[in-house]
Amino acid sequence: MHTAAGESPGGPRYGDHVDLRGGRFYGPVSLGTPPPQPPPGPDVLSALPAAPVGFTGRETELAALLRGLRPPDGSAAPGPARPWAVTGLGGIGKTALVLRAAHTARDAGWFSGGVLFLDLAGYDDAAVSPASAVASLLYALGVGDAHLPSKEVNQHALYLSRLATLADEGRRVLLLLDNVREAGQLPPLLPGSGAHRVVFTSRESQPSLPVRELALGPLSPRDSTALVTEALEGDDRLEREADSVGELTALCEHLPLALQIAAALLRRHRSRGRVASLVEELRSGHRLAGTLHSPGVDQYGRPLALAPVFEASMSRLPDGRARALCLLARIACADYDTDTAAEVTGLPAAETLDVLDDLACAHLVTRDEPGDEGRERWRLHGLVRSYACARDAADPGTAAAAHTARARVRRYLARRAEECDRHMPFPVHDPSPDAVRRREAALAWFDAEHANLVAAVLWPEDDEPEARVRLALSLAGYLRWRRFFEDWIAVGRTARPLARRLGDERAEAAVCNELGAALSRGGPSHEAIEPLTRAAHLFRRVGDPTGEGMAWNNLGLAQRRSGDPGAALATHTRARGRFRDLGDRWNEGRAQHNMGLALSAVGRDAEAAEAFVLAGELHRGHDRIYHGDSLSSLGWALYLGGRTAEAVTALQEALRIRREYDNWYATGLTGSNLALALEVAGRSAEAAEARAEADVACARAGTRAIVYGHHH
Repeated sequence: MHTAAGESPGGPRYGDHVDLRGGRFYGPVSLGTPPPQPPPGPDVLSALPAAPVGFTGRETELAALLRGLRPPDGSAAPGPARPWAVTGLGGIGKTALVLRAAHTARDAGWFSGGVLFLDLAGYDDAAVSPASAVASLLYALGVGDAHLPSKEVNQHALYLSRLATLADEGRRVLLLLDNVREAGQLPPLLPGSGAHRVVFTSRESQPSLPVRELALGPLSPRDSTALVTEALEGDDRLEREADSVGELTALCEHLPLALQIAAALLRRHRSRGRVASLVEELRSGHRLAGTLHSPGVDQYGRPLALAPVFEASMSRLPDGRARALCLLARIACADYDTDTAAEVTGLPAAETLDVLDDLACAHLVTRDEPGDEGRERWRLHGLVRSYACARDAADPGTAAAAHTARARVRRYLARRAEECDRHMPFPVHDPSPDAVRRREAALAWFDAEHANLVAAVLWPEDDEPEARVRLALSLAGYLRWRRFFEDWIAVGRTARPLARRLGDERAEAAVCNELGAALSRGGPSHEAIEPLTRAAHLFRRVGDPTGEGMAWNNLGLAQRRSGDPGAALATHTRARGRFRDLGDRWNEGRAQHNMGLALSAVGRDAEAAEAFVLAGELHRGHDRIYHGDSLSSLGWALYLGGRTAEAVTALQEALRIRREYDNWYATGLTGSNLALALEVAGRSAEAAEARAEADVACARAGTRAIVYGHHH
């Protein structure tokens, strides 16, 4: 301020009259009694709750967060620091992770200015407003009532000023903001200096803000068990009932809050005895998310109950999103691609994608990266599914909508499975690049939808028998190729009475044939004989000689595997005659091959080898995969007959063919047989190489390297 005329050299005294006419001012001026100045802040601020007790897992996430909080080295100028957002489903352990990181950082001396923690209560009935948050943080910074400006804008300016002063003094501050509900809560609270660090938690992603997001998923099974063990330290039930503890953590879907509630229930009901009792109680409950509650509060005063946490998240959803979530929950799919989800919601795919994006931002569904088929997939956490299913259980409108959605999904899956099944024949039937690509795409779709396709046949609703039978038949070829025998049997057993109810004898014959084939390969073989005999009878009645011959061929396999190779040889001979009369060389070759298997089973190895040679001739140049089958079986028959050198030659050629396709089971077992033959031939080094390759292939197929199974 320039001195006004007539001013005494000593300057004005407070209360004196000063003539300021003509003066020029730079910055604020105060005359009269000066306002009270805020007292100096504490040397080190500390508003950090206690570290979480029993924190387990999260090593990767904790390391990432600590890297973000670590002070920069001396060569790096502090630039704008992006806040860290720790997001995830309610109860996933966001606050525990943030507090663990904060205590570690504080103890390491990274924040000499202190640590501030504020719960913004975003999911309570009354969230903390930005203005109230600023006032609370000012109190933490040492600004009490007497020094707090009355206007919010001045409070905000003072807040930024105090943080700037600390930054100028080289004193970094860590600001933790818990339970942020929406992006608008954050900007007024962010420091103006890049020296400080901000971490906030939210049940929702905040895509409008430039933040580093750390999204949390469920714990691993090992870490879930560790959490329960830590919470029940010294409880001898854990060691006695290790299996039940594993079942308990699985029922809790590895959600930390659910695990804490389960531990509290075990502490509360210690007198009731076994962990298995709680497991049974939770498993038998129709509302698992509602069952998981315990009196009292946790370490931070929060209720031990899941349902209110999930309800708070669902009540925040935009219009229609909660309904979509409830429908998705009621359709018992393991996961969904966007097209399947569109069938559930009844919306166009583009609108469904918007819905799924909103649900993913709320962490009520999880978006998986596109797999081999190039499509995104979406999953519900099991406890979210449980809660969403129970939320409107008494509403008849919701039940009716779910029933309609389930029918849409089943019909859609049946259509797609039929389309993909048409492209499943082996490439030898059409080796063109386009056909191979179509087959690979069909296999990728079946692989991605495998669990959902099986479930859609097995859903217990007694309706839509036609769609369920169509789906079962379209799925059979894939299940056979991938050797999913249990699923193949379950699908066949479900579809058989449905086909009979339809009165469609051709469909019933096809289902019986597939069921028998599945039982002969993966179930009690003797149980396959009845449905295969029924299939042959029905195919004859509907005038389908090819189907009848295929049923006989499968029946012969079941007879051999049931311990009656003589009957099997007769049945395969009959099937071969039928196919020969029809001029069907492909199926004739299959029957010829199976005759060789029956001959080998009764020790007639020389005749078996001749049968396999004939089968190979029928398939040579016509079906390379079955030609490989015949060579593999021929090699084993020659090995059993002591013709080792010839056996090695046949098995090596068979293995070359096996490698061309993704049938790892056949590749592994043929390689195993080759290793045995090479060992007998004295070619140990080659045998070791063949055995190592066989072990890898069998591991990929989920089996073990043993002698080729058809011969035993």
